[in-house]
Amino acid sequence: MKHATLHQLKIFEVVARNLSFTRAAEELHLTQPTVSIQIKQLTDIVGMSLLEQVGKRIFLTEAGRELLTVCHSLFDGLSRFEMIISDMKGVKTGKLRLGVITTAKYFVPRLLGPFCDRYPGIEVSLKVTNRERLLQRLIDNEDDLYILGQPPEHMDIWVEPFLDNPLVVLAPYNHPLAGEKNISAERIAQEPFLMRESGSGTRLATEKFFNERGLSLNVRMELGSNEAIKQAVAGGLGVAVLSAHTLALEKSGDELAVLDVAGFPIMRQWHVAYSTGKQLSVVARTFLEFLQQESGPMAERYMKGLSGFPSQAARKSVAKSMAKTND
Repeated sequence: MKHATLHQLKIFEVVARNLSFTRAAEELHLTQPTVSIQIKQLTDIVGMSLLEQVGKRIFLTEAGRELLTVCHSLFDGLSRFEMIISDMKGVKTGKLRLGVITTAKYFVPRLLGPFCDRYPGIEVSLKVTNRERLLQRLIDNEDDLYILGQPPEHMDIWVEPFLDNPLVVLAPYNHPLAGEKNISAERIAQEPFLMRESGSGTRLATEKFFNERGLSLNVRMELGSNEAIKQAVAGGLGVAVLSAHTLALEKSGDELAVLDVAGFPIMRQWHVAYSTGKQLSVVARTFLEFLQQESGPMAERYMKGLSGFPSQAARKSVAKSMAKTND
């Protein structure tokens, strides 16, 4: 293996992660023949097949899985060394790999802006995906840190809350209940509901809220994104429960209303997590400290973004809940 190069090992890691020469070539900005040649040379050095093709699909062989483990250890070690040296020099440089749940995309980029301004030497890789895929990435240790709403109960991970995540009830601006105060859970449960897919943290919290009150929901439609749900609500297809953060800087304040429903907002929190026992890089620790410092100002910026929405009573309710983080 002393004849193998870091370049070859990096190409192998990307191919093994994607299980596709085409996607690996796109990620590495190389031609597919170049990727294939490097993998063949590495295979010759190892003396055993690293990948096998069954039909149109590629799989790792046992030797390939072992080499992928070595690659992860090697690259993680080099990355930590690079950042430790940078820290010794008093300069924060390196790469931060973040995995975030889809709803977090509404506020994480606004955190990353000032973070990158403060630490221009840090390169950020942001992976936005659904809860199921995010948990798999956590298991596979693909990122440095993970941001999600509802932490898994049966995984050995370190978790810390850093920002309130209130769930609110949305309706079309002209909905008959838009001007009502303290709407009962029984009344709102009669409305047709638009829901995220099964397994979504928002859906789990919503179903728990109504199940605890012995209420069943009339689910009219399941949609796979928050944006699709907001458009469907604006179109009059039903009401929905979404994170209040999905409304920050929303331009559709004249199309959507936050309903004042008893028991809402459902107070949840955003959490940052990583696998227990994982040795965090200097950059990852720096970002953790940044999150702790910026969670309060983020809550204030959120409320400014919500200012265009109808239902003053509902907005005050959300503001009061968000203020708990700062008290």
